[in-house]
Amino acid sequence: SRPSDELSVENAILVTRGRRWPLMIDPQGQGNRWIKHMRKDALGVIKLSTPNFLRTLETGIREGSAVLLENVEEVLDPSIEPVLTKQVFKKGGQWLLRLGTEDIPYNSDFRFFITTKMANPHYLPEVCIKVTVI
Repeated sequence: SRPSDELSVENAILVTRGRRWPLMIDPQGQGNRWIKHMRKDALGVIKLSTPNFLRTLETGIREGSAVLLENVEEVLDPSIEPVLTKQVFKKGGQWLLRLGTEDIPYNSDFRFFITTKMANPHYLPEVCIKVTVI
């Protein structure tokens, strides 16, 4: 469970209801544990160092499940750019998202969470405009 102080409650609202995907500055791992608890039934957990991390991300997008990208540093992999910016488009009556070289069906139930263990990361403005830094 997560702390119930006012800031934590506000952050939880941003994480679950924000328009952009959340990037949580989480040096103690509280946010990470909270997401794993909240989404324990269907959560793909990846790191950018995980081989085939895009495959897990693709599965989440197709099936409408949640994916947690944990332990990111200050630079995010360019391959997740279309996911961060929600570059969803309609083709032949179906919503799609281009991931790598493939157009994959986009399920609107998909959720994406990002955490970093860095206590004081410096994200470039081009990262900050794509996510909600919490």
